[in-house]
Amino acid sequence: MNQSISSLAEKLGSALSQCDAKVTAAESCTGGGVAHAITAIAGSSKWFDCGFVTYANSAKHRLLGVPKELLATQGAVSEAVVRSMVIGAAAAAEADFAVAISGIAGPGGGSEDKPVGTVWFAWQSPAGVSAKKHLLFGDRAAVREQAIEISLQELLHQVTGCNTV
Repeated sequence: MNQSISSLAEKLGSALSQCDAKVTAAESCTGGGVAHAITAIAGSSKWFDCGFVTYANSAKHRLLGVPKELLATQGAVSEAVVRSMVIGAAAAAEADFAVAISGIAGPGGGSEDKPVGTVWFAWQSPAGVSAKKHLLFGDRAAVREQAIEISLQELLHQVTGCNTV
């Protein structure tokens, strides 16, 4: 794990601890990388109870409640699906904060509409749900690492100053 990700995870843990809040992650293309980064921090059981690696559409539906129709019409790599993933994960984990990630890490699987490196993110906080698409570059490992870093950066941003929790 790179130093930037480790540092972000440590800062996130400290912020969550100060707010007495919990976080979860619903991951597809990152394959548990966000959960790995969070749980690499000593004491993380205080702010992280569980996470979800839902690589297959069937797992997104079964574990997070993403409607099959949504997966069929929008595709797993879409704003609607990551929004549904993050809501399902936060509810299932009883978490105050959550992130969901679904993307095309490559080297194959891309299309004209969704090229390799397309990654959708959604975050849930007491303030609501937000989503954003990024086009990331590099090989499979680089895309996944960038996605983990983006996930943690935005979680940290949302948790910092969480007087509303």
